[in-house]
Amino acid sequence: MALLSRRHVLELGAGALGAGVVGVAVPQPAFAADASSEAHGISAFGDLKYPADFAHFDYVNPAAPKGGTFSLIPSVRAYNQSFFTFNSLNAYVLKGEGAQGMDLTFAALMVRADDEPDALYGLAAKSVLISPDKLTYRFSMRPEARFHDGSKLTAHDAAFSLTALKEKGHPLIVVQLRDMVKAEAVDDATLIVTFSPNRARDVPLYTAGLPIFSKAYYATRPFEESSLDAPLGSGPYKVRRFEANRFIEFERVKDWWAADLPVSRGSFNYDVIRYEFYRDRDVAFEGFTGKNYLYREEFTSRIWATRYDFPAVKDGRVRRELVPDETPSGGQGWFINTRRDKFKDPRVREALTYAFDFEWTNKTVMYGAYARTCSPFQNSDMVANGPPSPEELKLLEPFRGQVPDEVFHEPFVPPVSDGSGQDRALLRKAQQLLQDAGLPVKDGKRLLPNGEPFAIEFLLDEPSFQPHHSTFIKNLGLLGINASLRLIDAVQFRARVEDFDFDITVERLSMSATPGDSLRPYFASKEAATKGSYNFAGVASPAMDAMVAKAIAAETRAELTFACRAIDRLFRAGRYWIPQWYRSNHPLAYWDVFSHPASLPRYAVDERTIWWYDAAKAAKLDQAK
Repeated sequence: MALLSRRHVLELGAGALGAGVVGVAVPQPAFAADASSEAHGISAFGDLKYPADFAHFDYVNPAAPKGGTFSLIPSVRAYNQSFFTFNSLNAYVLKGEGAQGMDLTFAALMVRADDEPDALYGLAAKSVLISPDKLTYRFSMRPEARFHDGSKLTAHDAAFSLTALKEKGHPLIVVQLRDMVKAEAVDDATLIVTFSPNRARDVPLYTAGLPIFSKAYYATRPFEESSLDAPLGSGPYKVRRFEANRFIEFERVKDWWAADLPVSRGSFNYDVIRYEFYRDRDVAFEGFTGKNYLYREEFTSRIWATRYDFPAVKDGRVRRELVPDETPSGGQGWFINTRRDKFKDPRVREALTYAFDFEWTNKTVMYGAYARTCSPFQNSDMVANGPPSPEELKLLEPFRGQVPDEVFHEPFVPPVSDGSGQDRALLRKAQQLLQDAGLPVKDGKRLLPNGEPFAIEFLLDEPSFQPHHSTFIKNLGLLGINASLRLIDAVQFRARVEDFDFDITVERLSMSATPGDSLRPYFASKEAATKGSYNFAGVASPAMDAMVAKAIAAETRAELTFACRAIDRLFRAGRYWIPQWYRSNHPLAYWDVFSHPASLPRYAVDERTIWWYDAAKAAKLDQAK
């Protein structure tokens, strides 16, 4: 099955900590970002693993060789990006289909440590001074920072970038910067970023991780327009060559100004990184077997189970590896557009859940590779289980009588079928729910309360998703619902989803270990009407808004966890989706010319940054031809 993205670049949880480029019990931090002194790093709750004089991240190989080419197909997307195509090199605005990999061409103020939940350490900024009220961040810029044309990267460029993104960036960026009041350059070396008093805990982290653009470059170009001109960057790579909709290559900047910083040592090891684009995942697989690209994260369980038997796998030239995924998997599912009248009644939405036979689909279509998702916080301690805890009840009690009673009891769990593909008991339950909601059957057709036939269109841009719909649609037909599937190209699909022009579509809510302001695009009432937001279902609930506010204002990880569990209860009680599935590992396949550190970081695979091209393996592979 084609998962949308286990690692949404946006991470929409710790606020896209790498956008520019869990538990309740928390161990004591080795170091802390003190709000009264200059700090080398920041995190959501002030805890930092690495001291100011650290040499490199623990999970990298500081002696990793440089060289070689790393090629792949997209497995994540952010903002205006697509998995299948691109027609713009501006990946941070709404217009166009942004190219994958553009984050590699820009530096940010700070960068993520992938063995910590949300910590960032200095890149273009060497340090930050945080005011006691935590509303003013004073960044000291590195004097050696440079753009690729040799011009200095200064606080003026950083201030311009944050202001432009807040005013003209992609709507998801605009939403997450709403609590950034202003960014000002005092001089070339000093950037002051001011946040509003009610700012979310993760907004400074998100802000520090955004790309820095050249103010001089955009003085003569519109920032918000789609363009195939490569923007002036300052990151470890720059655009080498491309053919729109087909491929894009990035070449390593050999004299990159930040190459020997602690946050960069052992990273950015390939001379060339190349993305290949395919419209169809099956065709993309054939491209991999033909060595048209070298690395692939496999999201289609059928292919993983049945098609990795080609000669290069059998003789060891292609390696397969399952890397544990300890990050929150988020929630993938069919999101029901409650903005449409026919889906207003939660009983109707719940009935649809009973028509989907996960057990049959997992066994027959996905080779038993997946577990059932029940929560948007799946694979984390933020999932609600059992009756609410006292801490959750304290948050939810003011809304008793305004939200479903279920919120105060066991959370909804998707039904378990008999695995036949047509569980009669579950279909009878669905039938009863529809009847109770005032949707009778006449002449074999289910009618809406207004007398019109009940029809549902599933909107897709992924051909590989089609088999997962067949039995679902058949069961809906048994309920008298005229269900159909519409497959359209990626550009049309993204436009329709951003305009909320769909009945039901497959999407994923991606969560980090420390969600904060990034919860708003998913759950806030205001975002239900914001074009391009990730509130796909149209959730609009005062109770949900209050829980999101509580999560954003949490001062400890425990408070955050309880608030997210309350959000989970409300979301599941609202029947806003038909949850699908997840897996707790990354199935990777690659031609055996790469190596990676023995222990990968907990929160990322980092195949683009900390792996390296292994010349000895490549020579051996050539000999094996």
